[in-house]
Amino acid sequence: MSGKLADYLALIRFDKPIGTLLVLWPTLWGLWLATDGHPSFSYLLIFIVGTFLMRSAGCAINDFADRDFDRHVERTENRPLTSGRIKPWEALMVAAVLALVAFLLILPLNTFTKLLSFPALMVAIIYPFTKRFFAMPQAVLGIAFSFGIPMSFAAVQNEIPSYAWVLVLANIAWAIAYDTAYAMVDKNDDLKLGIKTSAITFGSYDVMAVLACYGLFFAGFAYIAISQNFSTIFWVFWLAGLGLVFHYFQLIRTHDRAKCFQAFLQNNWLGALFFIAIASSQN
Repeated sequence: MSGKLADYLALIRFDKPIGTLLVLWPTLWGLWLATDGHPSFSYLLIFIVGTFLMRSAGCAINDFADRDFDRHVERTENRPLTSGRIKPWEALMVAAVLALVAFLLILPLNTFTKLLSFPALMVAIIYPFTKRFFAMPQAVLGIAFSFGIPMSFAAVQNEIPSYAWVLVLANIAWAIAYDTAYAMVDKNDDLKLGIKTSAITFGSYDVMAVLACYGLFFAGFAYIAISQNFSTIFWVFWLAGLGLVFHYFQLIRTHDRAKCFQAFLQNNWLGALFFIAIASSQN
């Protein structure tokens, strides 16, 4: 049983929190903006735990969808489902249980928030399958990773202001940027398997496309900062974020697999930086 539990934890990437963090930071951006920097403990608990549960469910769904592909990719060939340590129905069971617990978690929230949870779940289910036919599955991932933003505003304000949608678009651009760097790691394997990714779609312009997406991300935050009258300290962090992006550029420009993966992982710093920027600059 302990071995099976270890396999279930590996299935949901319990030992690899980067995915949870990349979903959590945008959720916290939205929650801090929606509450003017003063979220209640209950909101924090619901959205932090809910983020972990839904990201974990998404990993289980992803591995179910990719189980026939993963065995041909060096980085993923030893995953529990691919290697046969757990069965496909077990992965679906884990995903369903986690999604159910996540829904139970938001029951105290208003109807608007609960209604938004259904398209959030649908996108999480659909995303892994878009790699088969959609040239930019990273954009779908970005949508899945952005639902915490409108759900935060819905929970707190029972409405979603226009600037929240700008934040969603900025986050989608950010997701395309970091997940393209991630896709660059598996590009050769994905080409052989016929999987579609942004790294393949962008081709030789992949690095420039990543930088363009970062540009949209920073432009979106600049708009929000101006429209919401953020204090000067925000722009200090905004400029520091540009420094991080230059560092990521230095990593991915080589197309070295290890460095591209490092750039992906280090995007956690950028998410944290902008959370600190929002938290410290609201008037």
